[in-house]
Amino acid sequence: MQAILKTSHSSDFLLEKIALLRGHKVLISNGLADLYQVGHKVMMQAVTRNMARFPEDFMFQLSVDEWQNLKSQIVTSSWGGIRKQPYAFTEQGVAMLSSVLRSPQAIQVNIEIMRTFIQMRQALSQHHELAQRMNALEKNYDVKFKAIFDALRQLMQPTSSPSRPIGFTAEIKK
Repeated sequence: MQAILKTSHSSDFLLEKIALLRGHKVLISNGLADLYQVGHKVMMQAVTRNMARFPEDFMFQLSVDEWQNLKSQIVTSSWGGIRKQPYAFTEQGVAMLSSVLRSPQAIQVNIEIMRTFIQMRQALSQHHELAQRMNALEKNYDVKFKAIFDALRQLMQPTSSPSRPIGFTAEIKK
C-alpha cells in the first residue's frame, strides 16, 4: 500500500475511494483502515476512545440503506469483513484521525488524503469558474443575437402596399 501512495497516481487511487454521502465527500472506515494498514476494529477502538474529537460533521455511521447502496456500487462481498454499518469520515474527520493514529504509515496516508481533497477542491473551483464564464458569454451573445434577430424580423415584415403600382403597366381604355 505504501508503494501505491508514493506514486504519482496516488490521488487517482484515493479519488476512487471517496464517496458522496449526505452531501459530504467521505472516506469509509474499512477503506481507511486498509490504507492505514490497521485492522478496522483497531482503528474504530482508537476512534471510540477519542469520540470527543469526532463530532457528527467529522464522522457518522452509515444507515443500512446507505451501506447496501454503497456495497452494490463497489461490488463487495455480502459476507466477511465488518458485520455492522461502517462509518464515514469527512475531510475534517480524516484529518482528526492523524491525531488518533500516530504511526508513520498513518502520517503518510493522511498527507496524501489531504492533498487529494485539495486537488478536488481546485478542480471544482476551476469548473465553477468555467461555468461562470460560459454563463456570462451566453448572456452577452444572447443580447447580441437578439438584436440581430430583431433586425432580421423587421426586414422580413411586409411593408404597406404602395398607393400606385410600381413599374410599367399598360393602361386599358374603356
